[in-house]
Amino acid sequence: MSKQGRGFRSFPARPALGAIVASGLVALPAPASAYRPFDGTDAAVAKKGEMEIELQPAGRLRDEGGTSVIAPAWVINYGLSEDWEAVFEGQGRTSLSPPGPTTLTAAGAFLKHVIVPGSLQDKTGPSVATEFGVLLPDSTGNSGAGFSLAGIVSQRWDWGTIHLNAETALTRDHHGDVFLGAIVEGPATWTVRPVAEIFYENELGRQETFSGLVGLIYRVSDDLNFDVAVRHALTGGHPVNEIRAGLTFGFPLSALGSHAAHQAGPNLPR
Repeated sequence: MSKQGRGFRSFPARPALGAIVASGLVALPAPASAYRPFDGTDAAVAKKGEMEIELQPAGRLRDEGGTSVIAPAWVINYGLSEDWEAVFEGQGRTSLSPPGPTTLTAAGAFLKHVIVPGSLQDKTGPSVATEFGVLLPDSTGNSGAGFSLAGIVSQRWDWGTIHLNAETALTRDHHGDVFLGAIVEGPATWTVRPVAEIFYENELGRQETFSGLVGLIYRVSDDLNFDVAVRHALTGGHPVNEIRAGLTFGFPLSALGSHAAHQAGPNLPR
């Protein structure tokens, strides 16, 4: 739910479903929580034993409070089994106008589970997943811990893919929050595919957010994707404008182990 919640949301309060129910964008080989560059996510998990990193080196956000740089924003996904993954995420936010310190926000730890394998798993019919976990306190302020539970449904066709997200959460400020979103992507076979997202979020008793995003995802390979997007939203009646750009890359953890062993090899006693 809002930025206080999950994903890369950059406005007060909430992600995601990963943004779930999503990066972010970026998600990839099999996109995962906070599927870049979205606030929502898809109904897929990282392959068993593989690490996927969704990274935004720097982004720009302008809202009622001024202009901020979001740098970096990250989501780390690790495949625990064929249909489970662990998700760890967070972001740094530095206020430029007015000037302010850098704070760690939107941190959380989650589990994502594919309940019904479908088109995203090379089977027929919709893919269905859930994501749930703990929203960790911000590095400054009086925020506490929260909890989120999301559901995601994804369907892929030749012409494109749709991901539907629904999430409920107890925010770090201990308010109820509801998030509903939809992501539309162009054909998965295209090297550069257009993408869009709309979502509605209601931090109960506090404020509502209506958000729209358009962007592009450039697939270099199955394990490397770049993304760029612009987002405009109304939060509590105030405009929010954001530029997002980042990448997603994946690799098997065994590759790190092999590299470390190779580097250490010559120094091992004989």
